[in-house]
Amino acid sequence: MKKFVFAAIGGTVAGALLSTQIAGPLIAQEAEKHSSVYEQLDLFGDIFERIRAQYVEEVDSEELIEAAINGMLTSLDPHSSYLSPKDAADMRVQTRGEFGGLGIEVTQEEGFVKVVSPIDGTPAAEAGIESGDFITHVDGESVLGLTLDDAVELMRGPVGSEIVVTIVREGEPEPFDVSIIRDTIKLTAVRHRTVGDTVVLRVTTFNDQTYPNLAEGLKEEVEKAGGLANVNGVVLDLRNNPGGLLTQSIKVSDAFLNAGEIVSTRGRDPQDGERFNATEGDLIHGLPIVVLINGGSASASEIVAGALQDHRRAIIVGTKSFGKGSVQTVMPLRQDGAMRLTTARYYTPSGRSIQALGISPDIVVEQRPRPTPESEEDAADQRPGRFESDLRGSLSNDSLTEDERRQIEEDRAKAEESAKLREEDYQLAYAIDILKGLSALGPKE
Repeated sequence: MKKFVFAAIGGTVAGALLSTQIAGPLIAQEAEKHSSVYEQLDLFGDIFERIRAQYVEEVDSEELIEAAINGMLTSLDPHSSYLSPKDAADMRVQTRGEFGGLGIEVTQEEGFVKVVSPIDGTPAAEAGIESGDFITHVDGESVLGLTLDDAVELMRGPVGSEIVVTIVREGEPEPFDVSIIRDTIKLTAVRHRTVGDTVVLRVTTFNDQTYPNLAEGLKEEVEKAGGLANVNGVVLDLRNNPGGLLTQSIKVSDAFLNAGEIVSTRGRDPQDGERFNATEGDLIHGLPIVVLINGGSASASEIVAGALQDHRRAIIVGTKSFGKGSVQTVMPLRQDGAMRLTTARYYTPSGRSIQALGISPDIVVEQRPRPTPESEEDAADQRPGRFESDLRGSLSNDSLTEDERRQIEEDRAKAEESAKLREEDYQLAYAIDILKGLSALGPKE
């Protein structure tokens, strides 16, 4: 017993000696790190004081500190930034769906402002701004070297005032100027209509109104059709949708799923990860869905497309999405400012990270420009041909009842409407044709 006690005591002493030998250097390293950080902060203070005392012009100390904070955040990634009290207030207004500006979602690439997407029905969209455009100058002033927030500030101004932005576009040999009149941007989160037997839900942004607008719009179109039995499917159009609120993307995904994971987020600490799952209830009871995406579909749009794709709930059509798979947390700061900090990455239900890769469509369909006849011969080719019914004295078809004849005429009118749509929006027409084809096959046994 005495030997055991002795051995135990000896082990404790040895352990104490060993832990001292290991802990000593670790404590020293940690102290050295802190010392280095404090030295750098002292350096920052020295530079700040010298700028205040010796810069060629008097500077505003508050603006200088804000610029330093913003520089620290923007050095991390394009989506982290400092929000001044005014910017923080503007952001809160935007998520409610109404704000002043041009109507474009932008990011920064190679020092220039890159358009993620113009928002439907806004001055930027009507002026012809396209996803992927680079803005190099605003009213003749270069944006090169400016932070993204500073560049955006240049584009802000009173409603009704004019702004000229210089655009560099792939495929265009020279930069060109675009004049835009600033306006109050009122976002309609979801536009809805029926084309043939297909309900088309155009989701332009993910703000507080997105899911309520989608549910109400879908209900309205189904009622117009006389019930879900008369609808062959839904096109969820997420093209040029720059994203928005994570909560709304989860609700929109959940609207068409009965169970399973929608999205997960993973940060630096594994314990901070979250998983969001669907609840029972599919608004269209299993009817087929086609989701339209393109290079302007980002963030929340990619979450919806990825969730529906992984669950094989929808066919994804269009072109590769933008690839913004990071989570930004907005943290309130003193004096009503805020900090937007990237804190996690998004993952689709299958574990795919969206970041920098985007969502690849199941069927790649490029948007086709509207055709214009180049010659009289081309124009003649586009004119409708002659049919048996056009011939004088042709036999009539007396085998059909009036109801059957009316149904054929209605079906033909719907087909002609789809054909016209191909000229205006080829991708949407393609999506509708997919649903029409699935409907023709009939329900699965």
